[in-house]
Amino acid sequence: MFVKPIENPIILPEENNNWEVWQTFNPAAILLKNKVHFVYRAIGEDYISRLGYAVSEDGFKIDERLPYPIYEHRPTTHCSPIHTTHSSPNPTFYSFASGGSFGGCEDPRIVRVDKEDVLYMTYTACDRGLRVGLTSIKIKDFLRKIWKWKSPKLISPPGEINKNYVIFPEKINGKYAILHSINPKVLITYVDSLEFEEGYYIYSHFGGGKAQNNCWDSEIRGAGPPPIKTKDGWLLFYHAIDKREPSKYKVGAMLLDLNDPTRILHRSKEPILEPNEQYENNGFKPGIVYASGAVVKDDNLLIYYGGADSYVCVAYADFNEFLEALGKEVKPKVERKVLKKRKLDDS
Repeated sequence: MFVKPIENPIILPEENNNWEVWQTFNPAAILLKNKVHFVYRAIGEDYISRLGYAVSEDGFKIDERLPYPIYEHRPTTHCSPIHTTHSSPNPTFYSFASGGSFGGCEDPRIVRVDKEDVLYMTYTACDRGLRVGLTSIKIKDFLRKIWKWKSPKLISPPGEINKNYVIFPEKINGKYAILHSINPKVLITYVDSLEFEEGYYIYSHFGGGKAQNNCWDSEIRGAGPPPIKTKDGWLLFYHAIDKREPSKYKVGAMLLDLNDPTRILHRSKEPILEPNEQYENNGFKPGIVYASGAVVKDDNLLIYYGGADSYVCVAYADFNEFLEALGKEVKPKVERKVLKKRKLDDS
């Protein structure tokens, strides 16, 4: 059902840009004006995690990629400057070791809520632990590549590890909905505004949640991309570990009730993505597929993920066929295919 094109990976480290020379992975994705825009995590020579930008017209081939980072997180407290870099003249900071970096921002998710003129981005901030940061940018500035990000708010508490908070693309019962755990229950916080007051935090639990014994997702890690609204429910991808293969991250899918998304309607019986390609097993952290972006374009469901914590990759499926299979909870199939053999243009 899902196809991993032979052209994978679609974004690789760039040796000419020292801020992304080692790793490029875990991308956010947003569909605007029928183009897929990526904000991806990158690590370079100073081991600080920053976010870069790329765009694709068809969702597969990268048409433009900026040579400089578009977002950096500056720790708010208890951090010491190290040095400056050519690509980033401001001091960089050590804060917390994670995924190959020693500070910065990780694993972005981007969403547009109810056709607002703003994109909201959650990410993991290395700031007194691994915390969840929230920032935003006007869509017109994003499309013009004018990177006027709003000053971030840390929406998870200090001194704890929290990751994988995702915002729903529509308000639910008139409120913004933030999914922050599926370990194993779905936990959602509803707020009137995404302008968080200082000291207001969403308390959650990261990692280690058990779904069922002797199943592929016996240890659930967290949500992937922001949920996608479908006629049958909210489509949510998530990361999990099979304790029989504890070194591998795999991706599953669940369908949540539209009105009460704490209710799980269907869950994939098997992983929809697992690390079985060389680019998913040859990198900084072998055996990892980590989905953080997904869009529906031209009736295709495209999932964007990090392979081996080193590369940006894509897999795709027919959207309606995938939903039908998920509703029946049948085992998905993953194929490898040369992209040009399938019609993927906008005609």
